[in-house]
Parts: sequence; C-alpha cells; structure tokens
Amino acid sequence: MNFVTPNREEINPFLQLLLLLAYAILGTLVFSALALAIIIPFYGLNIIQEILAQQITAKNVNAFKILQSLSTPIGLMAIPAWALALTERKKISTFYSFKKPSFVLLGMILIIMIASMPLMEWFTLTNQKMILPDFLKNIEVWMRAMEEAAMQTTIKLITVRNNWDFVINLIVIAVLPAIGEELMFRGGVLRSLYRTFENHHAAIWIAAILFSAIHMQFYGFIPRMLLGAGFGYLYYYGRSIWYAMAGHFINNAYAVCAAYYMQKHNIPLERADEPLGFPWYGYLISAIITIALFKFFKDIAQRERKLD
Repeated sequence: MNFVTPNREEINPFLQLLLLLAYAILGTLVFSALALAIIIPFYGLNIIQEILAQQITAKNVNAFKILQSLSTPIGLMAIPAWALALTERKKISTFYSFKKPSFVLLGMILIIMIASMPLMEWFTLTNQKMILPDFLKNIEVWMRAMEEAAMQTTIKLITVRNNWDFVINLIVIAVLPAIGEELMFRGGVLRSLYRTFENHHAAIWIAAILFSAIHMQFYGFIPRMLLGAGFGYLYYYGRSIWYAMAGHFINNAYAVCAAYYMQKHNIPLERADEPLGFPWYGYLISAIITIALFKFFKDIAQRERKLD
C-alpha cells in the first residue's frame, strides 16, 4: 500500500498537498460550470439566483442535487485525488490501494457502525452543548445560524416525493460522498500526511480534523472528526480504501434511510436530530464494544494479509 510504504520517487508530500488544493479549486470551478450548463437549459437563468440564495423548492431541488453532486464529491474531491495520481504517473487503483475487500471485514464494518451509534450520539450531544465565552458571543450566534441553515438545506434535499427520490438521495448523499471524500481525505490528504510525519496516527487524525472542518458545521465537528478518524483506521488496517468508503457509505445511507422511514410514517424530519436517549452505561458499552471491534478488525486484516 503506497501511503504505508511511500515511493521515494514521488514529489515532496507538502507539494502534493498544495497540488490537491489547487486541483480542488480548479475542479470545483470546472464542474460547477458544467453543472450550471446542464441545469440552466431546464430551469432558466433564474436558477443561478435561487442557488445563490439557497432557495430550494420542490421544483428546483433536482437542480441543487445536480450542482451538489458535480461540484463537491466529484469536482472538489474525486477529481483532485485522481489528478494527483495522474501527476505521479500512477494508476489510481494502486496509488490509493483499491485492493479487493474481504466480505468478512466488510461485515465487521457494518457491525462497527451499528455498535458505535450510541457513542456517536453522546459525542453529538456533547458537541451541541458547546458554549463560547461572552466576548465570542457574536461568533456563536453566527455559528448557530450556519448550523440551522445547513440543517434546513439538508432537510429540503433529503425530502422524498417518490421512490426515485430515495434512490437519487442514496446516490447523491451516500454513494458519491463516500467515493469522493474518501479519495480526497483518506486517499490524497492522509497519504501525503503520512509521508510527511511517518506516523499513521498523526496522519489519520490531522486528515480527520481537516475532513470535519471542511464541512463548516461547528456543532457536529467532533462526531464528524471521529468518523473521519475511524475511516482512516479502517483504511490503514485494512490496506484498502474500499473499507473507508464502505464505512462512509453505511453512515450516510443510514441517514437517508432514516429520513425515508420518517417521511413514510409522517414523522417531521426536524425530529431526525432528536437523541434516542441511551442511559449512561449504554454509551459506555458502545465505546467498549466499538474499540474492541476495531481491534478485531485489525487482527483479522493482519491474518488475511499473511495468507495472501
């Protein structure tokens, strides 16, 4: 796996990170323009103003989904990672280790994601209670306004009117981000950071912090950072980026399926963030089981590599 045993012939890892940033800016511009070229003939020039004002309606929601899909997971994430591999004259499959995944380890990832749900709820609730000092009150008001706006946008995008909307949401919210974001952060960023620090823990956690920060949702920063770190360890221990993508997909697909279930049962989507309310020992048990499962994942992955 290249990020574990870096090739000395590659360019400087700091330059790799700068290239990823440059490719990300260029990719976002190009694919946003491509999205607009697709959208405008169907929705008219007014769609640009609606996009800038985040005026999502039942009539234009698909335009927003097209723009989001092309500009972010593809233009901002996947294309820069692919471009970096191309710059290094390497196949993306070997550069980021698309080793065939094990069904046993994929099954373990599903169990890990389920077992960690109470633990992640605890971190989410703790993060949401964050209060800044009085002299930063204006910043706190702005952060909460950003959080509320992001939530309202998410609700509009995730709302389904038919079964096709559900399928589209799975692709836009679960499949594409799982591929694009993992290629960028667990692939490009984590790989270059490992070459910089030669310490997988430092690389995994810094990449996780950057992964959470780019979402610009401050009251979900900690759980998203922990998810990013978890995906990083799945990648590192499993020696295949498929495992990180699988974990990411399961996490996002759960949100899409939960929203679909709520709408089918006439439950307001605003209640999606309501905690399930586990007792304190439920959170503790979840933490112990999650850590143990990561250890089992690591041990099984190591045994399977010895058999290869």
